[in-house]
Amino acid sequence: MARGVTVKVEGLQDLERALKELPQANAKAVLRRTLKEAGEPIAKTARSLAPKHDMYLSESVDVSTKLSRRQRGLHKKASPVEMFIGPGPDPAAHLQEFGSGPGHHAQPFMRPAWDQNKEKALDTIANLTWVEIEKAAKRLAKKAAKGK
Repeated sequence: MARGVTVKVEGLQDLERALKELPQANAKAVLRRTLKEAGEPIAKTARSLAPKHDMYLSESVDVSTKLSRRQRGLHKKASPVEMFIGPGPDPAAHLQEFGSGPGHHAQPFMRPAWDQNKEKALDTIANLTWVEIEKAAKRLAKKAAKGK
C-alpha cells in the first residue's frame, strides 16, 4: 500500500490564530481553496510525467477532497481539512509509480511531481492563506453590515 506524505510546517502560528478568528465553516473553505490552488502545480507536473500509453492515468490526476471508497477505508484522517493529489481510483496506478517486479519497472510520476513543486506549494499555502483569510473577513464584514 502506498503511503501519503506528511509535511509539518512550523512558524505559522499567526496564520493559525487568524483562521481561528473566522467561523469554522469559513476557515475550512479558506483552507480548501488554498490547498487546491497549492496542489494544482503538483498535479500538472504529475500529469506531464505519467505514462501516456493509454492517457487514462495522466488524465485522472486531480486535486480533490475526495477519495475512492477503498482509499477512504484505508485513510486515517489527520487534519480537519485535507486535500489529495493523485490519480483516480484506478487500482493499477500505484503499480506505475512503484513497479510490480522484473516485468514492470517503476515509472514514478507522483513523487517527482512532489519533489519538483513542494517548496512552491508550501509557499503558496503560507501566502495564499493570508489572502483568502482577508477576503473571507471582508465578505463577513460586508454581510454583517447588511444585516444591521
